[in-house]
Amino acid sequence: MKKLLILMFMLTSLSQADDESAKVVYDLTTSSVAKFEKNILKGIAVNKTHYENSLRELEVAVVIHGGAYRFFVKNLDKTIFKKDKKLQKVYGDLKKRIAIMSDTYEVEFLMCGAAMKRNKLEKKDIVEFVKIVPNSTIGLINKQNEGFAYIPVRD
Repeated sequence: MKKLLILMFMLTSLSQADDESAKVVYDLTTSSVAKFEKNILKGIAVNKTHYENSLRELEVAVVIHGGAYRFFVKNLDKTIFKKDKKLQKVYGDLKKRIAIMSDTYEVEFLMCGAAMKRNKLEKKDIVEFVKIVPNSTIGLINKQNEGFAYIPVRD
């Protein structure tokens, strides 16, 4: 009887382990440095900490399109975004912080491949940790079908 109770407890604990994680996908289209910093760089860190303090995991994905391409280029001066004065001032710091989001916080970055040509970008222009998806809609559909909650970050 004791063994049966222990086995039932273990099975119940394992089935609840799946409920201990949360998932979110950010639909990132903003070109605003302030919004990007507040919602992505600071917001994700705060949310990750909250879930960790609750002994839960938070899986984060960010689908990049619209004005947000500018935050994920290797060299700003070789892109159409080089005239963005606000971005120029903070780009070095932003690049480091974005890399930390990928490495330390395990954020998955997915970029819409459909509009890269319109932004005069090729895969070689994008930071290495960003994955290219056929388009933003497919990226968002896939993540939402995997159980990710949807949060837009727009201008």
